[in-house]
Amino acid sequence: MAVLATALSRTYVSLLGRNVIDATGLTGAYDVHLKWAMDSLPAAAGPNATPPSDATGPSIFTALQEQLGLKLESTRGPVEVLVIDRVERPSEN
Repeated sequence: MAVLATALSRTYVSLLGRNVIDATGLTGAYDVHLKWAMDSLPAAAGPNATPPSDATGPSIFTALQEQLGLKLESTRGPVEVLVIDRVERPSEN
């Protein structure tokens, strides 16, 4: 489940608008097949990307709940942040 949450978070953060964190407590390996219709393609796909073949399927939220029995819940929590205080060019050796 952690791999699924990471994949959803990394690939579809623009679609979901949030990070996805695994809170299921499930630790086993699972082989899942999920079908849904994307409301819009991620920006990284570009203007020449082909739309999904099944544009009439359920939303990602409905598909997760109906096909896998999982529910995405919006909550607040800690987020990792990288802060860069200063940047310098490397010195010549």
